[in-house]
Amino acid sequence: MSKDAKPAEKRIDQFISGPGGRADDWRDLVEAAKVWARGGDRAMFDAALADLSVIEEFHGYPGLQLMAALREAASAGDAAGSLALATRITQALMTRSFRQLAGDWDAKDDGDGDAPELVPSTFGSHAARRPYFETLVVTGVSSEKWPALAAEWRKLRRPVDSFVYEPVIVGSLEDAFCATMLNPNIAAVVINEGFGLRSRHDAPVLRTMTAAAGINHESDASALRLAHVIKRLRPELDIYLMSNRDVEEMAGNPEANVVRRIFYSIEELLELHLSILEGIQDRFDTPFFDNLKKYAQRPIGTFHALPIARGKSVFRSDWIRDMGEFYGLNLFLAESSATTGGLDSLLEPTGTIKKAQDKAARALGADRVFFVTNGTSTSNKMAVQALLGPGDIAIVDRNCHKSHHYGMVLAGAQPIYVEAFPMTEYSMYGAVPLKTIKQALLNARADGRLDRVKMLDLTNCTFDGHIYNTRRVMEECLAIKPDLIFLWDEAWFGFARFSPFLRRRTAMGAANEIEAWMHDPKSAAAYEKQQADLGKTPADEVLLKTRLIPDPRQIRLRVYQTNSTHKSMSAIRQGSMLSVKDVEFHTVEQQFKEAVFTHASTSPNQQLIASLDVSRRQMELEGYGLVANAIEIAFAVRRAVNNNPLISKYFRILGADAMVPAQYRQSGFTDYLATGTNWASVLKSLDDDEFCLDPTRMTLVCGTAGYDGTQFKGILANEYNIQINKTSRNSVLFQSNINNTRSDVAHLVRVLAEIAGEVDRGLVQGGANATKTFEARVKSLMTDVPDLPNFSQFHDSFRGDAGTKTNEGDIRSGFYSAYDAAGCEYIRLGDSEIDRRLKAGPDLVSASFVIPYPPGFPIMVPGQVITQETIDFMRKLDVKEIHGYDAKEGLKLVRAEALAKIGRPKPGAAPKLKAAS
Repeated sequence: MSKDAKPAEKRIDQFISGPGGRADDWRDLVEAAKVWARGGDRAMFDAALADLSVIEEFHGYPGLQLMAALREAASAGDAAGSLALATRITQALMTRSFRQLAGDWDAKDDGDGDAPELVPSTFGSHAARRPYFETLVVTGVSSEKWPALAAEWRKLRRPVDSFVYEPVIVGSLEDAFCATMLNPNIAAVVINEGFGLRSRHDAPVLRTMTAAAGINHESDASALRLAHVIKRLRPELDIYLMSNRDVEEMAGNPEANVVRRIFYSIEELLELHLSILEGIQDRFDTPFFDNLKKYAQRPIGTFHALPIARGKSVFRSDWIRDMGEFYGLNLFLAESSATTGGLDSLLEPTGTIKKAQDKAARALGADRVFFVTNGTSTSNKMAVQALLGPGDIAIVDRNCHKSHHYGMVLAGAQPIYVEAFPMTEYSMYGAVPLKTIKQALLNARADGRLDRVKMLDLTNCTFDGHIYNTRRVMEECLAIKPDLIFLWDEAWFGFARFSPFLRRRTAMGAANEIEAWMHDPKSAAAYEKQQADLGKTPADEVLLKTRLIPDPRQIRLRVYQTNSTHKSMSAIRQGSMLSVKDVEFHTVEQQFKEAVFTHASTSPNQQLIASLDVSRRQMELEGYGLVANAIEIAFAVRRAVNNNPLISKYFRILGADAMVPAQYRQSGFTDYLATGTNWASVLKSLDDDEFCLDPTRMTLVCGTAGYDGTQFKGILANEYNIQINKTSRNSVLFQSNINNTRSDVAHLVRVLAEIAGEVDRGLVQGGANATKTFEARVKSLMTDVPDLPNFSQFHDSFRGDAGTKTNEGDIRSGFYSAYDAAGCEYIRLGDSEIDRRLKAGPDLVSASFVIPYPPGFPIMVPGQVITQETIDFMRKLDVKEIHGYDAKEGLKLVRAEALAKIGRPKPGAAPKLKAAS
């Protein structure tokens, strides 16, 4: 790397400078110090220290004094002292010991330094381990006075405090922005008046972002404006304003609702200190988990139907005691089937579960949250059942999780299936284009059936990482039908709430933005202008090409989001949350209770509920840093695989440009790791592009190494102890999450290098025949791939009240037709009878869901007419797991005679269906 290029790499506004990158910078500094100490060139150390000094201004540790001591040692030419201090700081950062040990803050290592002055002796001496965080202090005080200001803050610490924090002091809006973005340890922000706008450092991309936010002049650097900027970046942070003006007037300003509390600046700091601790305590409290811990320590006699409670049947047994020893005593002490004593009822929570759910709603930006203890499959079915009734129509992604399809069966709703764009080369689907969704709505309107279309049901993000532009989808659909309900299945995307980049692409993030837009006077004007431009009766073709603006006065915002908390946060398996932001919720609240009664167990697992409570606590207090690390881990894997000469010879991880077709990347964005990518270009993509790629999803192509996805998944699991979930015909999906570390990256890279080396040696040693066999295998996996089948149509027997332009059908009747054994038949997939009937009839009509894994979506649903492309796809499949298909019996079909007997529902049949249910 040239000298000219280096500063650009270390610039403070470079996209994603996470904890791992910071740790690497400190290790590089130590290596440079070693070279200098051995008599080598000092310039490398000076350059590395200069780079680090900029970033470290935004962190509490090492802090002003330790960084000053490091610079002083270097200026004095003390190579050995510079190495010693840099090594100690690096070790403290890596082990995180500085959070508890006062000695780590001492510039000297002989125990006679000034640590008590820098950090009082009470730091780390508390009997119990106290969580550590950092508080951002934005001030107009000159930087020369910052050490004294920091000392005043430290004097506020008391042994009785439950938490300990270190101040991080900055003097401008831009530096406050950078500190909020770069420092995941910040948990609270104190904003004083009188600070400036511009950073002291080079940050050209930052200028672009602040300009886009309307911040261009020093007059824009107001305390309230900064509070809104920070709240938008990290909504979980507590913000406190210190004003020397009329605080009463500011406190009454509706714009100040982003602030936890306002103080008059000349008052003493103790109340502010106590408020900061109280705010952290509010997020730290876990109502259900805290009560469960207390319950477990009480002497309780159990006379209810749960023998395992209190563990006596386990620990007194000679035969199952090993289970108790494996899991530990607390698991059994905390077991109960009671809903009293602070444990509450999941079915009708009024106590600690209710409080825990309210905290989760705050964390996720929802009006309310339901805890679900049997997975997001159940969350989805609960939402569908509560919001749809027999005869209602829903626009549904055909490739969504099976729970949505089964939910339609339970509700008696009629799905209009819409297709995602195909990625035939990799045997997977992307997401549903907005044009397709709008066309379905316009077709329903043309048929006079728009009133029956109640819901749009989509998966965000998809299993393979395709993220919708949720705000745009909802706004354009609301422009056609203002009261449309949205159900976003974000099973794999719950973590995105805690990323300022990805949050806008979540259901709740977009719903909150739409709600704010609705209250902006400019929104109605924008709508009126577009209506004038479109005219009174615009053609469908015009509406499909136009970015539609809804009427903010007519919108009834009704948004539901499900997430598998166990898939992206620290919840026990099957822990799920259902988030609600619905202005009409009061009209369906009783239906939701009935859905909860229908699907939730009357004996929910207490530990699972507690883990949902705790996972919320973690994400509110450290989720920002954990998600940033997960993204950084994914980038490290991508670089290591695609830049390694041996690994990339046989494997590659697909970038956004390969996963998202160009027509859906309107911004021109290519990939997160492309040259020149920074905060501004990523945000432009997230704002403008129809689809984005979740950076934590890594599709690794293994077909080019001669392995199909299922085979490669088995090799990784059985030979190398690497577990993954999803495969396609020629790829596997890796996911990074808040649990991953750099060691995981190293293990994966080593394994891929080993496998690539084996392939390489096999081709070299096997000669021409081995090469020919290998090339044929690769061609089979990468070129001779089956076309992906689309949904065809429901048979006319299940479309009695359907429109002429829409393809909805009575999936419930199709599902129950399979219950009539005499009315069904089986035909084996290879039987020539299938080919004959495809040409001459009668129609082949599926009696069941048929779901191959991979790709994991139903290629047949009950009542669907089976087409040639579906049969061709099934005949080319070489996967072993196909739900709903018995290879010995064959396809289960509804007989033609049975179809003829099925009454065709009339338009007024909905009440009859409802009564039958």
